[in-house]
Amino acid sequence: LDATKLYQAKLEGANLSGADMYYTNLKEANLTGANLSGANLKTANLKEANLTDANLTDANLTDAVLEDANLQNADLTNVIWDYTICPSGTNSNKIFGTCCGHLYPAVPAAGCD
Repeated sequence: LDATKLYQAKLEGANLSGADMYYTNLKEANLTGANLSGANLKTANLKEANLTDANLTDANLTDAVLEDANLQNADLTNVIWDYTICPSGTNSNKIFGTCCGHLYPAVPAAGCD
């Protein structure tokens, strides 16, 4: 799925475990409950995406854009956050290498304890 245009895609509950989604445009996509564990989302555009209840365990979010994305109750265990634009609009490398604590709105997420 490299460089695929999935703008506003309806992917609720999709199993994208281990998917290679480098440069994929998922802006405003609905990924509620999706399994993205181990997915390569490097440089993906997830701006305003709904990732409520999504499993992002071990996902690579290097250089990804998550500005205004909803990560409520998402599993963020072992996510790679290198230079990620956090939901709050901040850069993960300027805030201790993680977006935990910079989810917007402030929501609970596993792996951010």
